[in-house]
Amino acid sequence: MKRRKILNTGEDHDPVALLSNLFDVAMVFAVALMVALVTRFNMTELFSQEDYTMVKNPGTPEMEIIAKEGQTITRYKPSESQTSSGPKGRKVGVAYELENGEIIYVPE
Repeated sequence: MKRRKILNTGEDHDPVALLSNLFDVAMVFAVALMVALVTRFNMTELFSQEDYTMVKNPGTPEMEIIAKEGQTITRYKPSESQTSSGPKGRKVGVAYELENGEIIYVPE
């Protein structure tokens, strides 16, 4: 009789409770990862109310310009031909920022 009391302490273990705890841990990890990526790549502008423009991959064929105006985000990609519809552009020069903060534009 004493042996049965030791084995059965009166607590029933629910295996589904373990899954809900794992789900909570996964959600906390996902949110922490998103916050870390946003702060690492300085993308805090996405959450501000201000309008901004940023250049992704400057000087490469994969370059694109991302502009946020209000709640609208627009992406522009450069192309050689202007026959297709949509916002397109082409590279017309290069801008350099000097150590003193001055920006010099060199047209092609």
